Amino acid sequence: MDIIFLGTNGWYDTDTGNTICTLINSEKYHIILDAGNGIYKADRYIHDDLPVYLFLSHFHLDHIEGLHILNKFRFPQGLKIYGQKGTKKVLDTILSQPFTVPLDRLPFPVEVHELSSGPYKVPFALECEFLVHAAPCLGYRLDLDGKIVTYCPDTGVCDNAVKLARDADLLIAECAHKPGEESAAWPHLNPQDAADIARRAGAKRLALTHFDAGRYLTVQERLDAAATVTNFEGIVVGRDGLVLQL
Repeated sequence: MDIIFLGTNGWYDTDTGNTICTLINSEKYHIILDAGNGIYKADRYIHDDLPVYLFLSHFHLDHIEGLHILNKFRFPQGLKIYGQKGTKKVLDTILSQPFTVPLDRLPFPVEVHELSSGPYKVPFALECEFLVHAAPCLGYRLDLDGKIVTYCPDTGVCDNAVKLARDADLLIAECAHKPGEESAAWPHLNPQDAADIARRAGAKRLALTHFDAGRYLTVQERLDAAATVTNFEGIVVGRDGLVLQL
């Protein structure tokens, strides 16, 4: 499968990239993780009628602002959106007049499904747990093509992140903070925190994304930060347009 980083910034777009969005192209499904502005590139990589799923972690704008772009797509197979309880109400609010095109007026059918913590079959195996953030935020564990991909967006260090990443083939983790930074009031990970989660979980690989646009001004700064990590090898530094094969 291919993991395609469509947007790797947190907070806002810069020359470094768009706000967060990741596409997984597996044998049977296209799966989009969060809907920052990077989502506009999704149709560069979706050229068939395989089912398309969109998983939203939470409702901070850098994770959902790209939803107004949905009207550019032509998904004859439709789109299934998953998120935490309250997702439908939020989407009915922001995806409406006068802000943008409502879901029921898009040029393809859309379903919205709400999730709690726990395992699901959707139809692939899925597990979701709440992470530690300033707002309720879901992390996801997906079983695709015999591989486990874990997505831990905005979070501080927590046991649920380790649980979701247990023995994962790939952990995609946010990295908003620079090395040594932390905030109890606004929990996020720095590179070492993300690596420690991956190591504790026994994950095979770690891909960093959601680099705070105000902290990481260049891709080189991302690379330099990742180079400070100890006790974990196989770190991939996310950048817009990167395609990672799994």
